[in-house]
Amino acid sequence: MRPFRCIFAVAGVVAALSAAVPAQAEAIDARSPAKIEALVAAQGWETALTAEAGANPYIWAERSGFRFVIAFNNCDAGKKCRTLQFLLGVEGARSLSLDKINEWNRDQRFARAYRDDNGEPVLAMDLDLDFKGLPRENVDEAVRTWTGLIDSFYRFILAAGAAPK
Repeated sequence: MRPFRCIFAVAGVVAALSAAVPAQAEAIDARSPAKIEALVAAQGWETALTAEAGANPYIWAERSGFRFVIAFNNCDAGKKCRTLQFLLGVEGARSLSLDKINEWNRDQRFARAYRDDNGEPVLAMDLDLDFKGLPRENVDEAVRTWTGLIDSFYRFILAAGAAPK
């Protein structure tokens, strides 16, 4: 009788462990701009995907007066993209000093700031989705991180006395 109990006990443990292993998470990569757009839209952003033949696609997103773009990069003729770059330009905040921009870059981990060719501050964050992509939850979290950085950057600019238009 004991050998059967042991077999049933082992079978029970194996069944419990099998049930505890999550199913394979859906991988999101930059080859599917529509999926990226849907993830951003699901977080409350109005979105517009632009994908012209032979050109790299991009997504415009807007909410509560904030507007940013997600550029698809490292593409082959506008297809099979491998990376994303989130970009936010802040018009009317040219008075934000380079010292303040450097302060932002020193203190922030996930996004960097710089001045564009017109002297306006830009916030940028890259996301590498090469190879097999990332689980949907990770990409969702990256979008939430970006959204939080937008809010933080605007507060930073306002606190520095460089109010945007």
